[in-house]
Amino acid sequence: MNTRKLLNTLYIMTENAYLTLDGENVVVVNGDTVLGRVPLHTLENIICFTYKGASPAFMGACADRKISLCFYSPTGKFLARVKGKEYGNVLLRKEQYRISDSLERSTTYAKNMILGKVYNSRWNIERTIRDHALRVDVDKLRTTAQTLKDGYQNIPLIQDMEELRGKEGKLAECYFGVFDELILNQKEEFVFKNRNRRPPLDNVNALLSFTYTVLANDCANALEGVGLDPYVGFMHRDRPGRKSLALDLMEELRAISGDRFVLTLINMRKINGSHFETQKDGAVYLNEKGRKIFFSEWQARKREQITHPYLKEKIEWGLVPYVQALLLARTIRGDLDEYPPFFWK
Repeated sequence: MNTRKLLNTLYIMTENAYLTLDGENVVVVNGDTVLGRVPLHTLENIICFTYKGASPAFMGACADRKISLCFYSPTGKFLARVKGKEYGNVLLRKEQYRISDSLERSTTYAKNMILGKVYNSRWNIERTIRDHALRVDVDKLRTTAQTLKDGYQNIPLIQDMEELRGKEGKLAECYFGVFDELILNQKEEFVFKNRNRRPPLDNVNALLSFTYTVLANDCANALEGVGLDPYVGFMHRDRPGRKSLALDLMEELRAISGDRFVLTLINMRKINGSHFETQKDGAVYLNEKGRKIFFSEWQARKREQITHPYLKEKIEWGLVPYVQALLLARTIRGDLDEYPPFFWK
């Protein structure tokens, strides 16, 4: 397997911050005040929750060094991404496009990604039963876990993309139907009734949406890093500006990287109700203090060591999207007979 060093991600949370280049350093300023200075060679990603942006020289330096530079609104809405020259393998990408143009071939890849998603969703539930049987409705959770198990056992038999989408939707609804049971603490501040987005209308959905946005960005970076086009997907079809393949890759990681992380923040009381703000239209978002806590914990999580279930090698959690992207690229090239999804154990 190719090796890849997990470098730091720099998160810019100050809304009025502006990024400039000074030699080999990124300098973060707010008016005349220098907020920080970081050597570029230590960075892999820079994520800005600021409207002021960055200097052209700095953006060019990021593009030249393949440092991902993304801009989001303070509420977490994606705005723009700086991208340099394409270094992807043209033959790999042409084959990716051919697969995307074929619903039959796309379904073959999408099935395995959804298989991983449902498997890991069931694992989330089983883990809660195992660790907190006295605090949850065990019968309710076991019934849902069995439904998910039956569901992922049938997924390999699906031949049609629309059937796959329908199956995935029903199983996701089943999973989120018991998600509130997985929330063990701070029940008054974190009540989950159903999955809502655009905008999220409660604290749990705000946290889930924010987490998925960050995870999708990690998946997009990983895909570009192995030479694939993150905008051309298999299950998620082409739409201007949408990173469809990144959303495909994220499916199998939602429950284990996203949902589990959200539950840990809530159940370990890392995040509480004071870390959210409600706008006039009812939309709920993490505030600046909440985002700082989120990214501190996210970065720590990315550095935790695990054994990859397919490769049987020790890697950091933060490298899981990259490893899956690499396995996907190898499958598209024909080095692997079938894409191996991430089955967490």
